[in-house]
Amino acid sequence: VQLQASGGGLVQPGGFLRLPCAASGSIFSINFMGWYRQAPGNERELVATIPSNQRTNYADSVKGRFTISRDNAKNTVYLQMNSLKPEDTAVYYCNMIIRKTAGRPFSTYWGQGTLVTVSS
Repeated sequence: VQLQASGGGLVQPGGFLRLPCAASGSIFSINFMGWYRQAPGNERELVATIPSNQRTNYADSVKGRFTISRDNAKNTVYLQMNSLKPEDTAVYYCNMIIRKTAGRPFSTYWGQGTLVTVSS
């Protein structure tokens, strides 16, 4: 199983970006999807999560600005980021908890990261 994140780039403060992350390979089901970020010198932190029941959860710093969603048919999770601020600058990582085949336990997978830079 591989996770491919994309959509990062340079954006001005107040701008927006949409990050998709698609899972490929042997996938039976995906329980949990999420986005995390890591700024230079900081630890990786949770941004948003969306489990299979669609009950989303957000870090306080992004509530009202970011929206996480998932497309189960495409094994893809999205992060819509609006009203971006310089402090949102970080490498963004997607995360999924995946069962590869029926009867096997779930395992955690990470994408390679995509850089988001918010600067004028």
